[in-house]
Amino acid sequence: MKIQDLQPQEVWRNFYLLTQVPRPSGHLEKIQQFLLSWAKERGIEAWKDGGENIVMRKPATPGMEGSKTATLQAHMDMVPQKVDESKHNFETDPIETYIDGDWVKARGTTLGSDDGMGVAAIMAVFESKDLKHGPLEALITADEETCMYGVNHLSADILKGEILLNIDNETLGEFVIGSAGGVNINCSLGYKEVAPEENDVAVKITLKNLRGGHSGLEINEGRANANKLMARLVRQAIIDDDAQLASWQGGNMRNAIPRTAEVVLTIPKENLDDLKELVDYCRDVFAEEYRGVEENIALSVAETAMPKGVMPGEIQDNVIDALVACHDGVLRNIPSIPSVVETSSNLGIVNIGQGEVKVLILARSSSETMMEYIQEMQESCFSMAGMKVGYDGHYGAWQPNFDSPIAARMVEVHNRLFPDEPARVEVVHAGLECSIIGGVYPQMDLVSFGPTLRSPHTPDERCNIPSVAKFWQFLVKLLEEI
Repeated sequence: MKIQDLQPQEVWRNFYLLTQVPRPSGHLEKIQQFLLSWAKERGIEAWKDGGENIVMRKPATPGMEGSKTATLQAHMDMVPQKVDESKHNFETDPIETYIDGDWVKARGTTLGSDDGMGVAAIMAVFESKDLKHGPLEALITADEETCMYGVNHLSADILKGEILLNIDNETLGEFVIGSAGGVNINCSLGYKEVAPEENDVAVKITLKNLRGGHSGLEINEGRANANKLMARLVRQAIIDDDAQLASWQGGNMRNAIPRTAEVVLTIPKENLDDLKELVDYCRDVFAEEYRGVEENIALSVAETAMPKGVMPGEIQDNVIDALVACHDGVLRNIPSIPSVVETSSNLGIVNIGQGEVKVLILARSSSETMMEYIQEMQESCFSMAGMKVGYDGHYGAWQPNFDSPIAARMVEVHNRLFPDEPARVEVVHAGLECSIIGGVYPQMDLVSFGPTLRSPHTPDERCNIPSVAKFWQFLVKLLEEI
């Protein structure tokens, strides 16, 4: 069976169409044009606003014109992650999907159900001739996964909705009314390379096959960060084997826990066997430390071509010390809600080579003062290494409204439809666009929800098929009753 034949077909058919259009963050021209053409073919009012978002409107069905206007919202971009052996090009190739029991997956890449499922549901609602609903509009945003560009450039005169239904949560029956804020911490340094020692040899150390994951939703699961593990190894290689760092590439998305890291070192030839023993030792240590969490850690070393230059020793030592010392993972949970992470950071990207060091960390917190604290913590760490530290992409926390009328109605509708699966109202550590939209449109009542997804931002991303049918049944009933 193909995914477009799954039930409900109106959702899965549109999701299939989305998998055929490349839409990695930062490369959205094709998906924007697709959505505008799709809407035009169906006589749906649609346009692109000044923030590169796609906006749609649909009038109420007869007799429901007096209902509140609801804004259905999702983001069009997807996180481009793939397994090491994959040749997939996210800018040109469609996503190859397959069915595995109750799950839809992709072959060797992220699936794009985050947030393709939200967009597909919006498409299904807007093309339907049979659903009953009040006035509707859709906001399909640009580059949510990288910098929330779309909502950060959302004008205050675009939307008319009184209710915002954000379809970007990953658990059926979970209604989110609050989320963490975030900020990108950019650390950089320029240096002049020096020539490797004359009798040195060059080696490439590769760490791969970590689970990775969503740096908000899965930061509390104790998964390994490839950049942090590699920093430990490289520091010891410098101390024990007189290693010099030539290059480092680790991670490729600020909001994905890094799955891979690769470094090139030069060392005296007589220390090569000792370095190989260090790699074997670290492989065993990492496997033991992450037993039950990371079962497929692969760490290898091989000789490689001699690089033209390496980092000067003092600069190298300072940078590596900063990477070892910087905070990564959960800092603390919300004191009043101990089950929810409050503040965390993800050492997402490390790129070193050719005279440049670039480090990107995504910090998250639902507390503005703790957000300031973790920024100061990371700035202090990297400043001591002589690095320049800057910030961008800041978005505030979405403060929960425990008296939300639409959340109460959604719980009631869900529990009526599925009495054996009681709904939950939650606050989450992931960053949601609701915080920014609510700042632009403070009169809106906002809730986030969706079908069940697992392991977004990794090649193991999957969408639960039975949950999509229940999600659609719920959404249809909710729109009738708003």
